Amino acid sequence: MSDAPAILTLRDLILESRDALDAAGVWFGHGTDNALDEAAWLVSHAVGLPPDFPETVLDRGISPGQIQAARELVARRITTRKPAAYLIGEAWFAGLPFFVDERVLVPRSPLAELIGERFQPWLAPERIRRVLDLCTGSACIAIATALALPEARVDATDISPGALEVAERNVARHGVQDRVRLYQADLFDGLPAEEYDLILSNPPYVDAEDMAALPAEYRQEPALGLAAGDKGLDLVIPLLQQAGRHLAPDGVLIVEVGNSAGALQAAFPAVPFVWLEFAHGGEGVFLIDAAQLAAHQPDFAAAVGPA
Repeated sequence: MSDAPAILTLRDLILESRDALDAAGVWFGHGTDNALDEAAWLVSHAVGLPPDFPETVLDRGISPGQIQAARELVARRITTRKPAAYLIGEAWFAGLPFFVDERVLVPRSPLAELIGERFQPWLAPERIRRVLDLCTGSACIAIATALALPEARVDATDISPGALEVAERNVARHGVQDRVRLYQADLFDGLPAEEYDLILSNPPYVDAEDMAALPAEYRQEPALGLAAGDKGLDLVIPLLQQAGRHLAPDGVLIVEVGNSAGALQAAFPAVPFVWLEFAHGGEGVFLIDAAQLAAHQPDFAAAVGPA
């Protein structure tokens, strides 16, 4: 007979799962950043509770079937190294749930904070009527933006047909079919001729060195959504070269480049990128307005990358 203490409550099961995740050395970063939060997410799903369950249920008794379901889910997390969001089929972004699977990255962009602020103070929300989300993946950015700006229409693009299938499911889930349009496009190639007040993008930006060092969990995600060449700028440079043709005269471009921020600054030292700060963590997001984008087109045009 095992000497392990009997599992009696939800709290007991979460703590047991935390210890198992810690002992296995799994990597976090797809919705949680520590073993306790990951354990709570997995266990709550397995026993049929929402991820934001109240603390009052922690000492509730649980059935043998629920214990088995939770232990099996935690074991799958450990053995497969798949992010919890893929195992559960759901991730949260900007306070909203989204369906996800291995066709898209797990949502985790700091742009969620900017969406929550309705892009203030950089733009007046009531003046944002047309938005473009490039490399949309699950469409979490596009949908959250549409819900934050109910007067705006949002176009969202991705090069991956599989990602767009996931995006379409999320658009329907949140009931924004009338305001979010999906396009298969390679950046701007494949879009109708439109002018946007705001262009957003969380494109692939992981450089070759970082790709080679990715933990197993990140290797479960589509490389198409991560890898961006030796310096991580293979998508960002053509984006900067082309965005001005699609941005309104008083429009703004906001792009997440993560750890490739240093390479971008080194490539364009004269460009006055505004690097945004986030109260809840995250970095490597720049803002540039239409006037500055136009003024520095010679710099962007001279860079290596397709025009």
